[in-house]
Amino acid sequence: MQQIFNFIYKNSNRLLFLLLLGISLTLTIQSHSYHRSKIINSANFFSGGIYERLNNLSEYLNLKIENDALAQENAKLRSLLMEVKDTASIPKLESLKGINPADIIVSKVIHNSFDDHENYLTLNSGELQGVKSDMGVINSLGIVGIVDNTSANYSTVVSILNIKSQINAKLKNSNHFGSLTWDGKSTGFVQLIDVPRLASIRKGDTIVTGGQSVIFPENINIGSIYKIQKDNQTHYYTIQVKLFNDMTNLGHVYIIKSKDREEIINLEKAEKNE
Repeated sequence: MQQIFNFIYKNSNRLLFLLLLGISLTLTIQSHSYHRSKIINSANFFSGGIYERLNNLSEYLNLKIENDALAQENAKLRSLLMEVKDTASIPKLESLKGINPADIIVSKVIHNSFDDHENYLTLNSGELQGVKSDMGVINSLGIVGIVDNTSANYSTVVSILNIKSQINAKLKNSNHFGSLTWDGKSTGFVQLIDVPRLASIRKGDTIVTGGQSVIFPENINIGSIYKIQKDNQTHYYTIQVKLFNDMTNLGHVYIIKSKDREEIINLEKAEKNE
């Protein structure tokens, strides 16, 4: 303690000068908007540089995971080119009903919420890239969600992990269909409800998008049957579906333009008005 007092005593003039200098700078910044704006801009520049470096570091650390995923996708594409029968393969995007490569917008997930009951994604594509509300979003493993709102260069997507989400889906082997929902519990599972008890189902069967959807093409993979529950009152099944996608780890996605959607909707509206 004595050494501290000695230090302060020996350097009292310098410490007093620094204190007065700090007070004068503070008063100058607070009373002059120009100086204040310069300080704020410098702080934003500094923090922005830190965030950018942290993001670059994070992307670098995730390179191995992304490379592994790309390798798996390339292996599937190679097997398709070699005409090897693979029942688990994802359909080629250009072969989907009503969809060609010109109707696919490649985008990237820049924000992903998955721990709420109403989860949304943010993509780095918007109106200038041709994105509109109610477009389907998928990736190489299956469906991701539906575009909700758009701005010039960004869009938000209602995730399939959203309790308000309802998507037409079916059993791949039998074509019996139901509504795909989420109970808000596990990020790895969704529920296929209102499946008729007449349907022949078993654990491990694949669930895909149904033909009644005007948003998603038919037969896009969703997941596999994990558990089957019977409702004795409604005579329907409730199926626990294990997702093919890891919804907590999404990167690049495909936004699908549906040419048939508006035509189908207008036709159905005309039918109701008659």
